[in-house]
Amino acid sequence: MVTIFRWLVRLTVGLIGLALALVLLAWYFAIRSLPDYDDRYEVAGISAPVEIVRTTEDVPHIFGKTDRDVFFALGLAHAQDRLFQMTVLRRAAQGRLAEIYGPGAIRADDQARRLGLYRNARASLEAQDPQARAALQAYAEGVNAWIGQVNLGARGRGAPEFFLYPEDIAYWEPADSLAVLKLLAASSTVQMRREVLRARLSLADPARGQDLVARPGEPPMPGYAGLFPGARFAAPERGAGPQDWTATLAGYLAPSAGATANGFAAAKARTAAGGALLANDPQFALTAPGLWYLARIELASGGVIGGTIPGMPLVLSGRNTRLAWGVTPAQIDDQDLYVEEVQPGDPNRYRGAEGWTAFATRRETLRIRGAEPQTITLRETENGPIIPGAQLDLATVLPAGHVAALSWTGGFGNDRSMSALLALMQAPDRGAAAQALGDLIAPAMIVTLADGAGVGQLLAGAVPRRSPGHQTAGRMPAPGWIAANRWQGLDAAPAAATDLDPESGITAATGAALPGVPGLGHDGDSGYRQARLRHLIDSREVHSRDSFIAAQNDIVSPVARALLPLVGADLWFTDEPAAQGTPERLRQDALALLANWDGAMSEHLPEPLIYAAWMRALQDRLVRDDLGPLADDLTELYPGFIDRVFRDTGGASAWCDIRQSAPVETCTQIARQALDAALLDLTARFGPDLASWRWGDLHRARHVHPALGDMRGLSYIVNLIQPTSGGDATIARAGMLGHGRNPWLNVTGAAYRGVYDLADPDSSVFIISTGQSGHPLSRHYDDMAELWRRGEYVGMSLDPDLARAAAAGVTRLEPAAN
Repeated sequence: MVTIFRWLVRLTVGLIGLALALVLLAWYFAIRSLPDYDDRYEVAGISAPVEIVRTTEDVPHIFGKTDRDVFFALGLAHAQDRLFQMTVLRRAAQGRLAEIYGPGAIRADDQARRLGLYRNARASLEAQDPQARAALQAYAEGVNAWIGQVNLGARGRGAPEFFLYPEDIAYWEPADSLAVLKLLAASSTVQMRREVLRARLSLADPARGQDLVARPGEPPMPGYAGLFPGARFAAPERGAGPQDWTATLAGYLAPSAGATANGFAAAKARTAAGGALLANDPQFALTAPGLWYLARIELASGGVIGGTIPGMPLVLSGRNTRLAWGVTPAQIDDQDLYVEEVQPGDPNRYRGAEGWTAFATRRETLRIRGAEPQTITLRETENGPIIPGAQLDLATVLPAGHVAALSWTGGFGNDRSMSALLALMQAPDRGAAAQALGDLIAPAMIVTLADGAGVGQLLAGAVPRRSPGHQTAGRMPAPGWIAANRWQGLDAAPAAATDLDPESGITAATGAALPGVPGLGHDGDSGYRQARLRHLIDSREVHSRDSFIAAQNDIVSPVARALLPLVGADLWFTDEPAAQGTPERLRQDALALLANWDGAMSEHLPEPLIYAAWMRALQDRLVRDDLGPLADDLTELYPGFIDRVFRDTGGASAWCDIRQSAPVETCTQIARQALDAALLDLTARFGPDLASWRWGDLHRARHVHPALGDMRGLSYIVNLIQPTSGGDATIARAGMLGHGRNPWLNVTGAAYRGVYDLADPDSSVFIISTGQSGHPLSRHYDDMAELWRRGEYVGMSLDPDLARAAAAGVTRLEPAAN
């Protein structure tokens, strides 16, 4: 017995030692991929020595003799810090995520292949101007130079993730950067998803379904069932609906996920320092590492500094010595779905405008980790590629014997968008910037500009030309065989969407519909945020950098300010005081808190939590009996709908009556019931003491590593979760998940913020949501996360001497000897 015990002890000690050795070995190989920022490398592809000067926040300042050398070094710097992220973005555009992630990524790969992201990117390479092609080639060579250094120096495969996903790292090609831009364009738009939602609402409630998404002034739409008599309302398969979009971010970006931003500027006459100011904060899904990367490059035209996305040689939002620019995804209607009738008895033909026509067909093979390869058949009609019914709940709106095709402005080759964006970042003034952006196709963007002479704003990107006889005006899927429904071509953005010299010296964009420019779409951002931003910047005669920072980080919800007096009008102070501990007293206490609340969605307050839970419960109670299971997929709040219901606009108060009940319910009753239901849920979570509740207890920013974030144990290392202020409708937007046990989880936000001051190049400030490095063991993996959460920034100077003086490391690239 003693002998057995001794051997058990020895075995236990041995296993512990082995486990410790394995951990140390894994740690050793992982840290091998941490780059040394104070090193020297001999590389082929540069004409003269190049310096990459790193600040204490790991922001590279790149100095070289030629523009080609600088773009080469930018590619190398991106690869040093974000090689795994770059390869994943490329795979997402190529439709090759399943090769590393397995069967769970098949749907994402299928969609990318059908959209033709990589195919159209390759077809666009020759369309770029010579300067852009040179930049793309140099950037690709810089990425490949670092891959070569990884192989030569046994640098842990370049990133620790490659040990768990051991696919070969293909060398970077110029077309790969174009593919990442195509992926960005596909992920920025939500039009396809919105069209399906409108059709589902029309089928679920033909009389009033459109109330939910209709915008002020929007003309009525035909009933979807009238367009397709065979269409019937159907609930989607669980797990296939639009609420699942956050789960598709294995590639950092996902088509139809949607994006927005704030972009605002003040001319020098409206600033205290005598120079123009511009602020920008592109808002995407929150990941770890974040999508954005700070960089400064010194070109022949001067220094350029701001936010880049690894994989592209672009400063997408930033400034040079004379011009600042910011980008806001413009939710114009750049996608149309068409319902195509398949010929009975012949699945290879569809009904075209001239009769039955053969699909254009090709076959591609998906390689899948841990499973057999799958061959998929990709079909196209004259309107565009066929999108499977499993994508975005399309199957719920397709009549039997029909399929859906997509027309999209970004779904073509010969696209010069990369050339336009490269020219933008070297433009000397607003006029030159506007001229450069004339070549932009997708993504469509509202671009805010500022230079020494003033500020301006323009819409850049292609706009579909639709016939006046289009049956749905592009708002819902339309019959693809009717010629009047088809696109008549692509136009440049209308001149009315450009104002390069506003009389007020102020310009602002949030992604809302452009005033005075009708017909570009009905699914832009809510006008509440636009009105709030205009109020903040119009209410001051003179602005400073600090006032722009305050506006960019504003957490007051204009929707809360608008809806609470309306919804609670008949509830405040209308009942007799109730006894402590009763549901009535809980309701009275909650209403008392909300009555004195200014709408600030602070993480430290209980009021935002009560308000958000109340509005969510209210919207669900209004629509559940009318829309049935479709209510589960309404993952966002529709404030315009609630406003119409409680004002009884066009008889919309009919939504308050519960169909299944005999009595006729009033909106006041529904509001009270929804508040009681919300308080009951919050009490079960946090107890009965309202004063102890905190918005930040549920509203937490979740930065998830797309590859490692779901792995038990590793998730605690690679994921970043922190409480945040703000909400869906605040200027400092903090978008929420919208479903599950915690629908208030913050999953989207301003992953990059910049405030550019043209009066003083060294006073511009920047921040990203995580850190510069994509390596989980680097101190730069999350060193900006807490600053970002608090609304703080880091400075980045365009002064070369200042950058070198504060350098935390200098990487020197030397031309390799022949």
